[in-house]
Amino acid sequence: MKILYFDCFSGASGDMILGALVAAGASLKAIKAELAKLPLSGYELQIAQVTKNGIAATALKVLVQEDQQPHRHYAEIKEMLANSSLTPEVKQLALDIFARLAEAEAKVHGVPPETVHFHEIGAVDSIVDIVGAAAALAEMKADRIYASALHTGCGTVRCAHGELPVPAPATLELLAGVPIYSRGIKGELLTPTGAAILTTVADFSPPPPYTVQKIGYGAGTKDLPIANVLRVIVGETESSSSYLHGSISVLESTIDDMNPEFFGYLTEQLLAAGAADVTLTPVYMKKNRPGTKLTVLVHPAQEQQVINMIFRETTTLGIRRAVNDKIMLSRRHTSIETEYGPVRIKVAMGKEGSENAAPEYEDCAKLARQKGVPLKIIYQAALAAYLQQEKKR
Repeated sequence: MKILYFDCFSGASGDMILGALVAAGASLKAIKAELAKLPLSGYELQIAQVTKNGIAATALKVLVQEDQQPHRHYAEIKEMLANSSLTPEVKQLALDIFARLAEAEAKVHGVPPETVHFHEIGAVDSIVDIVGAAAALAEMKADRIYASALHTGCGTVRCAHGELPVPAPATLELLAGVPIYSRGIKGELLTPTGAAILTTVADFSPPPPYTVQKIGYGAGTKDLPIANVLRVIVGETESSSSYLHGSISVLESTIDDMNPEFFGYLTEQLLAAGAADVTLTPVYMKKNRPGTKLTVLVHPAQEQQVINMIFRETTTLGIRRAVNDKIMLSRRHTSIETEYGPVRIKVAMGKEGSENAAPEYEDCAKLARQKGVPLKIIYQAALAAYLQQEKKR
């Protein structure tokens, strides 16, 4: 199984992702051919080899004529992509990335996603970065994509809305549930475009054991105390099995002295803190007291913040912790258009090509509320549309 692993020790931006993928084997010619299908003009894609702190890297810059830099609304970009002749896979991935950006910006500014006005992200260079990255990823044909924790930088950044903290508000919205860190380097290491691409396509968990096939470095524009490059590793998993292996932390605590009304709120807070799953089991404790066993699954990178949340929001005095091996089916994500709107589909791939597809609950619930249609109808429509699409392949 082919994997891509993004090692984001110096953050990530759209041009760094694109440069790293080209350095790792994606065809620049094929990327340009896809970009030529968009009604964009006044830009040039320039490639150069540079050195950052002794590391040779590919710098892929989008040179734009200043008078060709209009800023667009999300609705304009969505329409442009939907009406383009981009290959279906590239088109859908680009739409998914921009949809995530629009949702993040909408939440920050308190407006509906369709009315979001992209400033820097709506300009030609950012559109080229996102569609170019989608084209490169489609051409690489990885079975799974992984990414490390994201180095964000710190301090402030100046943008169209003035001086903002790092990570910028929209970037931070995109990073919900994703492991991040800062090592005190001043400046914006992780841009909204970089965050949107990686959080759309990557799994932020340790990859399975793999053999390195190729390595690509994409250069950023700044000179930093660390090498300002993004490393992408192309690998092959060592096992031909369709099963993936990883690790998961299991946190448990039994509680008999807390208001049971609090458990619903606790579950919400734990999931927001990065928990992968939360279960509540009724139990009888010593002295035959009824209680609740809290079990939380969490990836090691988010373990500490989840532990902190348990102690903060419950009456427990202790937590049992174990690290278990996790065996998983290989998964991929896609998106499907229904008569009610777009819905993401999670597809688990078993042995001998078998698949198990499930629409994302949150997408279905959101459309059900917006359209006033029963949730089960949205769910059925999404699954039917996906199966119909697969039948045509």
